[in-house]
Amino acid sequence: MIVNIEDARRRARRRLPRMFFDYLDGGAFAEATMRRNRSDFDALTLEQHVLVDVSRRDLTHHFLGRTWKLPMMLGPIGFCGMMAGGGEVKAATAAAKAGIGFALSTFAIASIEAVRTKAPLPAFQLYMFRDRAIAADLVARAAAAGVETLFVTVDTAVSGIRERDTRNGFRTSARLGPRALLDMALHPLWGLDVLANGKPQLGNAAGRPGMGSTLMAQAAQFSAGLDPTVGPADLEWLRSRWQGRLIAKGVLSARDAQTAIDSGCDGVVVSNHGGRQLDGARSTISVLPEIADAVGGRAEVLLDSGIRRGSDIAKALALGADGVLIGRAYIYGLAAAGEAGVGGVIEHLRGELDVTLALMGLDSIAALKAAGRDAVRRATL
Repeated sequence: MIVNIEDARRRARRRLPRMFFDYLDGGAFAEATMRRNRSDFDALTLEQHVLVDVSRRDLTHHFLGRTWKLPMMLGPIGFCGMMAGGGEVKAATAAAKAGIGFALSTFAIASIEAVRTKAPLPAFQLYMFRDRAIAADLVARAAAAGVETLFVTVDTAVSGIRERDTRNGFRTSARLGPRALLDMALHPLWGLDVLANGKPQLGNAAGRPGMGSTLMAQAAQFSAGLDPTVGPADLEWLRSRWQGRLIAKGVLSARDAQTAIDSGCDGVVVSNHGGRQLDGARSTISVLPEIADAVGGRAEVLLDSGIRRGSDIAKALALGADGVLIGRAYIYGLAAAGEAGVGGVIEHLRGELDVTLALMGLDSIAALKAAGRDAVRRATL
């Protein structure tokens, strides 16, 4: 029985081969920042108010140009199609049914076009490569698919060292080793599910010269091609080619947020890549208030990394986020039970957020935003 995100995580761990669970679950170096993302949420308390009519509650919220049924969306996660067969389509479908957004990763198993033919695709996440022709092609394809928001990830000048992936050879080797092959063979239900959708490849790399014909080769080539020179001029280059909403994802300082906005971005995602890049970096929830202050209403501020509870969403919104992106939480659900698992995670977070607001004496997301930082305190011993 799945009653919280940790239950989904445990089920995902049983179902997935170690290589893919470790990719999903792990962080950089000693994983200190990944743990801090959670502990800093837990260090915040919520203000409770009673003797208030909360019999009717409204969780709708406007961000990224739309009014959504919840103040959250499914953020971009690579290799969803290896967590469950057709994973990207299943996640996008679950999001659409729940009335929230979905962002497709550059490192998706399903291509932009494959997802768009089956489900709405309001957002796409772009990595910048040394070969600008790849970025230009992906931007054009996203526009043709009707994508409204382009997230450009700016915190991957180099890939963080993720020791679990290093041990498993994931994204560092062009072929599977004997141990990985054996582990996959020991997970036959997972294998049948994934292979039912055909030979796994990076959908957005398929057919591109020099990328190889296998998932491992394509992942290694894409990872090696990330551009360490990305700067403000590259955001301006994207701005000149993208007519929709442009959001810089991976910002952890007020200065960088201002630079991104000055370079043409319509907003930022306060993100440390789920603790998968710079280990020792601050948690996103701890840096959120100063970034929200610096932006000063000039652009939207979103947040990801560490959200596991509906109360976490409430804390982020109160501290200045216009919306949040869910990452590992929904992928645990996808790996555990496919589309139904994603839908279950969304519903679980919705229910927790609803109860949290009611017990805070608030009847809407608008009321939570109006209360702002008065609704949150830092716990003291």
